[in-house]
Amino acid sequence: MNNERFYKVSKMSNKISLGLIQKSCGLDREKNLSDTLVLIRELAGRGAQIIFLQELFNSRYFCQEMDKKYFDWAETIPGPLTKCMQDLAEELEIVLLVPLFEKRAAGIYHNSIAVIDADGTLLGTYRKMHIPDDPSFYEKYYFTPGDNEYPVFKTRYARIGTLICWDQWYPEAARISALNGADLLFYPTAIGTLPEEDEKTGQEYLQAWQTIQRSHAIANGCYVVSVNRSGQEGGLNFWGHSFVSGPFGQILEEAGAGESTLMITIDLEKIEKQRRVWPFFRDRRIDSYGQITRRFIDE
Repeated sequence: MNNERFYKVSKMSNKISLGLIQKSCGLDREKNLSDTLVLIRELAGRGAQIIFLQELFNSRYFCQEMDKKYFDWAETIPGPLTKCMQDLAEELEIVLLVPLFEKRAAGIYHNSIAVIDADGTLLGTYRKMHIPDDPSFYEKYYFTPGDNEYPVFKTRYARIGTLICWDQWYPEAARISALNGADLLFYPTAIGTLPEEDEKTGQEYLQAWQTIQRSHAIANGCYVVSVNRSGQEGGLNFWGHSFVSGPFGQILEEAGAGESTLMITIDLEKIEKQRRVWPFFRDRRIDSYGQITRRFIDE
């Protein structure tokens, strides 16, 4: 009887409901958090089993300027914020992906994701590996690159590869996460346009942003979940358009530019079906990729 019940639960768990929260952030970090908690409860009430938040979800995107005062916003993991989220995850029996500004040690800060399972267990932390340094994205001032490579977290409902924003432009990170067994790749994001960039340029950037992530879904035969910020913060206009991509790059659900929540049910069985038809893992020539670890191949 127990074996029969386990088999039924396993079969049912192939279909899981995802919830995405795309929102604007103000200067009041406590309000940002409380507003997000309300949205998490709403999504859980609608049946979401895994809920994804945007990059640095409880604060404005402070990396537009270099100011040491913002280091005071960082929190330890575990800490009060993750404890709050652990209690909520246990209460609602949901998996929570919580991107936050982490203080690891004196002088060492990370752009991180805390992964919390449906029983409230803190499964671990991913720390952003690729750190940008561009106008209004001065992240190298704040964040130390991660050193735990590309972990995959086996949650109650799915195996999740966690990556953050600038990581999304690197196919190597997506590939390693997929090879580590990820059913889906999660990219919390803070991306938008600068004041001097016109609407045409913004649309080109948006299309490139979606295309690169959809290509990760195709190349690895897995789902991709991307959650962006929305609204105007300082000089940045975050364009939203959070989305979920299927294993062949199909956009299954997409938000608009404004604040939004998304709900979608995905079927993990489609990963196996996709990889049988397009067997990219089978045909990889792993004997020929040695040069990939070099910075540049000089003639």
